[in-house]
Amino acid sequence: MTRIAHLSDLHFGFHRSELVEPLLDRVNAARADLVVVTGDVTHRARPAQYSQAAAFLSRIEAPVMVIPGNHDVPLYNLPVRFLMPWRGFRRAIGPQLTPCRQIGRVRVMGLNSVDPSAVQRGIIRDGEIARLEHSLDPEAMNIVAVHHPLEHLAQVDKELSRRAPEALARLDRAGAQIALSGHLHVWATGAMLDQTAHPGLLQVQAGTALCGRLSDRQNEFAVLQIDGPFLSIERHIAPMGQAAFRPPQHEYFSRESGVWVAHQPAEEPIVPGATETVLSTA
Repeated sequence: MTRIAHLSDLHFGFHRSELVEPLLDRVNAARADLVVVTGDVTHRARPAQYSQAAAFLSRIEAPVMVIPGNHDVPLYNLPVRFLMPWRGFRRAIGPQLTPCRQIGRVRVMGLNSVDPSAVQRGIIRDGEIARLEHSLDPEAMNIVAVHHPLEHLAQVDKELSRRAPEALARLDRAGAQIALSGHLHVWATGAMLDQTAHPGLLQVQAGTALCGRLSDRQNEFAVLQIDGPFLSIERHIAPMGQAAFRPPQHEYFSRESGVWVAHQPAEEPIVPGATETVLSTA
């Protein structure tokens, strides 16, 4: 049995400072084998924001792997954005943009979907899909960790990453079983499973762990517990205006037949946060 905590979209610099300690306490209490952070650790990739993010991550007791998000490259400093986009991330967070971790029979592979030439929209680069296909462990539960989702709910108005449909189809065929993502500040699991043409790959799209944008309505993170073909997910939610997390909600899935089956009705995603303009937050 393996426990993975999934955090995304911390947005240090535009974060709820009063929720930092409760989040750390709850993450450390989860006793995860690995903490995966799927991007946007900063709001504008400024040195002070990276310092805050690095200090937060250093206090997580479990091993941590972090993938960059579109907010982790400078927005306004154009020379750095185009010539050295990863400088701040590598200095503060770590040198790897596509880390990989193996924990027993669970393999987590990072995918960097950030496109410095675009502000919001991601990209799956040439060769990255093949790299992941060749990195899959046929004996393990294979998880892809990426900032931009590989598929969007129908009501989301942001552009999907370039080559995302190809990546989703090929990774599903190759045997990847779970994709962790963020970016939209919208939790979606069962709702994605209801609409996708690729039920062999469960998409776990995280809400924002710390962002202070009021239209998101809540902050949250999740803990995945993997036991063979069975998956349980704990959603830890802190409503905006409350500096504490509620008792976790639970979701259950199984993949005994080779495709995922949800054992509860699909959630109703809170989508308004996905419609904000790029220069305000997302």
